[in-house]
Amino acid sequence: MGQLEGKSAVILGAASEGNMGQVTARLFAAEGAKVMVAGRKEAPLKALAEEIGGEYALCDISSHEQVHALADKAVAAFGRVDAAINTTGWGLLANTLEITQEQLDRITDLQFKGVHHFVQAFVRVMSAQQPTGGSIISLSSATTKAVINNHMAYIASKRAGEAMMECVANDFGHLGIRANTVSPAFTHSPMTAESFQVPGLVDAFLPRYPLGRLNTSEDVAHACLWLCSDHAFVTGQNIQPNGGLTLRGNPQARDIEAAVGAAMAKANGG
Repeated sequence: MGQLEGKSAVILGAASEGNMGQVTARLFAAEGAKVMVAGRKEAPLKALAEEIGGEYALCDISSHEQVHALADKAVAAFGRVDAAINTTGWGLLANTLEITQEQLDRITDLQFKGVHHFVQAFVRVMSAQQPTGGSIISLSSATTKAVINNHMAYIASKRAGEAMMECVANDFGHLGIRANTVSPAFTHSPMTAESFQVPGLVDAFLPRYPLGRLNTSEDVAHACLWLCSDHAFVTGQNIQPNGGLTLRGNPQARDIEAAVGAAMAKANGG
């Protein structure tokens, strides 16, 4: 029997093929959960839902109304929500002096307001699920512990989301609601696919991982699986399935420039 047999889950941010949301949805379904996948693009959501025998919903996390409608739709479909996972994010790479007001508004809507909408909606429905509540997870980033250049707005908004999860854990634990953060590092995904094509970039990051490889979406999905299982007596924590990166820290801009420069020189016969 699977670790999530008889449970239901909502995974928001699963509308891009092969992203962390999709990988997590497939794992949860394989472990016995009834899964509703959500995001902004209908075609991939519908296809994934059909593949895993689940449900789907259109939802933009920056919309208070859409997120609350998602929670209500999940309850209508499944009767209850045992796990709610937010995998959305925007890896904004922008110098502090150059970031625009439009970019700042967008990342605030997504990674600050959006996380608040998400936890508010699912705390609301889980509060009614007595005697047990459920597990809420929001993905953050190892960069909040291992700071990297030119990510101030990204890091600050992700840290805010982590604080929200701690507050939910503290305020609603008595209702059986667990709230945790999962923080991957530099992971190959649709969001980072272009970065992985830059010669030498991976070389700058790899030595920072004590376990000798970059983390994968599967690593993240399994961390979420454990947190949503009956085996995790855990709340208010920031789980780091990133191979120990936070021990050594991310490479900085000068390290990345050196690694990319060396790779380019080698490719050009230098």
